[in-house]
Amino acid sequence: MILHSISLPALDGYPLRARLYEPEGGVRAQVLVAGATGVPQGFYRRFAQYAAERGFAVMTFDYRGIGESAPASLRGFHLDYLDWSRLDLAAAVQAHDHPEAPLYLVGHSFGGHAFGVLPNYDRVAAFYTFATGAGWAGWMPPLERLRVRLMWNVLGPLMTAWKGYLNWSLLGMGEDLPLNVYRQWRAWGRYPRYFFDDPQRGEEMARLFERVQTPMIAANATDDAWAPPASRDAFMQGYSRAPWLGVDIHPEEGQIGHMGYFRAGAEPLWDEVLTWFESQRPPDRRRLHRAPRSLSPIVRS
Repeated sequence: MILHSISLPALDGYPLRARLYEPEGGVRAQVLVAGATGVPQGFYRRFAQYAAERGFAVMTFDYRGIGESAPASLRGFHLDYLDWSRLDLAAAVQAHDHPEAPLYLVGHSFGGHAFGVLPNYDRVAAFYTFATGAGWAGWMPPLERLRVRLMWNVLGPLMTAWKGYLNWSLLGMGEDLPLNVYRQWRAWGRYPRYFFDDPQRGEEMARLFERVQTPMIAANATDDAWAPPASRDAFMQGYSRAPWLGVDIHPEEGQIGHMGYFRAGAEPLWDEVLTWFESQRPPDRRRLHRAPRSLSPIVRS
C-alpha cells in the first residue's frame, strides 16, 4: 500500500488536505470517504488501508475548518455548513478520478447528508453510508436526547459566546466546529426530518436530493444513539428518486454506537461495503472530465 499526501484546492480555492491510499498493484476501483461532522480524516485510515489491500484507491480528506484543513483559529472563520459538500467534497470527487476505474463514495453521518447536495454526484457510481440520520433528538433514546438538548441549549450557547466557535474538543466529542456549523446543525436538529423541514431551505434541499438516482445503502447500528434506524429512515426519504436500501446492524459483541463503524474490529462491515461496490455496474467513464491532482508520497508500507 502506498500513502500520499495531497494538496486539494476546494472549488472556491480554499486549501484542503487529503490522503490517497493506493494499492500496490492495479486499481480495481476508487473510493472516496465523506466523513462525519468534526471527525478528522485520520479516523478513517484503518478502513482506507483495508480497502487499499483489496485493490481500491481510497481518498480521505478534511473539510475546511477541520483537522489539517483548519485555519490557525476558528474565531471569525465563516462558512455555510453545506460548503463542506458543494465546495470541499465536490473538489475531492473531481480530483479522485482514475481514467479507467469507477468511483464509489462511503459516507459517515454528515457524509450521507453531503451526497444529496453534491453538484457532481453523477460521477459516483454507488454510495454506501453509515450512521446517517435526521439529527432530531426525538429519534434518540431518552438519555441521549437529554444530553443533546443540554448541548444545544446550554453548553453550545455558552461555548460559542466565550470562544466564537464550538469548543467540541473540550467535551471530548470531536474536533472544534466553526460557529456556523454549530448554528445550522442546531437549527436543523429541531426538525424530525432535519433540513427538509426547514421553512427557509426545505424546498431547496428537496429539489437537490430529488436529482439523485444513484444506488445506495444506508446502514445503521441499532445501538447508535445519535442515528438509530428510525432517524435514518426519516432522513433517507429525501432521496426520493434513488434506489436505496436501509440496513439495520445488530451488534453481537461489544458496541458500535455512532463511531464504531470505522474502528478496529469493523472489518466484516467493510467487506460488505467493498463487495457491494464490486457488484455494481460502473458508469461510462469516457463521458466524464478528469482533473489533475497534486501528490507527494509520505510512506510506503
